Amino acid sequence: MMQEHKETERIIFKPVFKIIILILISFVVLGALAIMLYGPKETQVALEEGSPEAIENGIHLRTGLIDAPDLQAVITNCTTCHSSQLIIQNRMGEEQWNATIRWMQKTQGLWPLGDNQKVIVDYLVKNYPPLKKGRRPALTNIEWYNLDE
Repeated sequence: MMQEHKETERIIFKPVFKIIILILISFVVLGALAIMLYGPKETQVALEEGSPEAIENGIHLRTGLIDAPDLQAVITNCTTCHSSQLIIQNRMGEEQWNATIRWMQKTQGLWPLGDNQKVIVDYLVKNYPPLKKGRRPALTNIEWYNLDE
């Protein structure tokens, strides 16, 4: 009797198990198709252009850097060690960028850039120059008064 019960269980559970596996595989396949067809716009742009380095509205999506000639040299040499946000927030002129590169070479282990240094600095000066508006001027001609205790 015990043998018959086990055989009945096998007969019932085997098809049920197959159906469950088939449903799980269907969910995985359909989910992958949905992501490919309706995924984030950046992914679609990258696939359409044939490159994982998509540009949208003149901005390199992965780094946030401005799309301009020699962008790839900056990505290759600069974002290897630090975030592109460090570049974007540090707006400098040619002399300051070159001094910063020398400092990174002397203290941070940056390799010699050779001819790429001029290419990189030109990109940075053109696209991330110093802002014309800086801090407010120091206050002058202030008439100070004492606060009563």
